[in-house]
Amino acid sequence: QRILRLAEMCRRLETEEEKVLPFYPSSLAEEELQDARRALEETPEEPLAQAMQDYVGLERFWQRFNKAKLEEKVLEHTQVALANRNQHLRELLQQYLAKGTVNRKVLKD
Repeated sequence: QRILRLAEMCRRLETEEEKVLPFYPSSLAEEELQDARRALEETPEEPLAQAMQDYVGLERFWQRFNKAKLEEKVLEHTQVALANRNQHLRELLQQYLAKGTVNRKVLKD
């Protein structure tokens, strides 16, 4: 019940794009998708597989969770890249300013 309440709260915070296209397109070929659908429709024989059938309803939740984790990782990598770029630009600015003060001292003498 808690997960369902959280899912409802998250649904309100989704953007229009996430509501229309909530997941990335599948990388499976059409034949692989059909095989996966057939496997899901079959009645499982093993006890573990039968227990997993009880949690099929959470598949959407795990898809959303995994998508959010992937986006979080992308943002982390982007942040590191931007921090590196920012540091490089600061170094260039310091070099530029240092040359400017040297040139002013030469001009004054």
